[in-house]
Amino acid sequence: MKFTTLVSTDQLAQHLRDPQWIVFDCRFSLTRPESGRQAYAKAHIPGARYAHMNEDLSRPVTPASGRHPLPDPGLLAGKLGRWGVDGSKQVVVYDDSFGSMAARLWWLLRWLGHDAVALLDGGYPAWQTQGRELSAEIPVLRQVVFHAAPDDGRWVDSTAVLEAVQCERVIIDARPEERFSGFIEPIDRAAGHIPGSLNSPFEDNLDGRGNFLKAEELRQQYESLFHGARPGEVIHMCGSGVTACHNLLALEIAGLPGGKLYAGSWSEWITDPSRPIAASKSA
Repeated sequence: MKFTTLVSTDQLAQHLRDPQWIVFDCRFSLTRPESGRQAYAKAHIPGARYAHMNEDLSRPVTPASGRHPLPDPGLLAGKLGRWGVDGSKQVVVYDDSFGSMAARLWWLLRWLGHDAVALLDGGYPAWQTQGRELSAEIPVLRQVVFHAAPDDGRWVDSTAVLEAVQCERVIIDARPEERFSGFIEPIDRAAGHIPGSLNSPFEDNLDGRGNFLKAEELRQQYESLFHGARPGEVIHMCGSGVTACHNLLALEIAGLPGGKLYAGSWSEWITDPSRPIAASKSA
């Protein structure tokens, strides 16, 4: 059986020694970029490889890019091969922040043509709270070849987003409401949102325990935002193209696949002062 959205802690525990399953620890903090790697060194799910958001899951930032540009597909494919991932492997990704970071690797693998990738529902906190096995041991890797087949129809650039604004297409922003509205902006140099875009914070995909809502709940939530648009017509964004992947995962769970990622997102949009900005309050 291939898992393409979520796996439970029970399911992962059953496959922890399965050589066909490969686990990635994606813990990362925007404000403390080394904290995830340090946490991994202390303890992680046995066998997990560590994937760093800035070094592994993004390419270097440029003056015209957002904070996490999409990685070079060839370089990422090489890393995946060195980590032991090929077309036969089931990949599981996790973090300690409700899937907000790990969803990036979920999306990247889908982009490269590898559908057998799922997020650990509840993440590291659920695994740890349940008293499941942890390790500080670095896994021994067996290198394979990962054949990347990037589907660039899964994402759009700033030009396409500007056209979407002018045509009043649906754009959904996964940032917290206070950042979307422009009340605060702790990360990027300009506050606000793209005119006409709608706010659906990624946390709204979760229940009180930090697990994803049921498919029907997610479906109702998003269809109310689509206003009749087909899922594949909707553009999803956030601050830098990371937490928007959480919304895209939620849509996959809901049976509403095909949404496009604005890969550069807000941090790229604001690099060009000619692009319009809206805000509920000046910041």
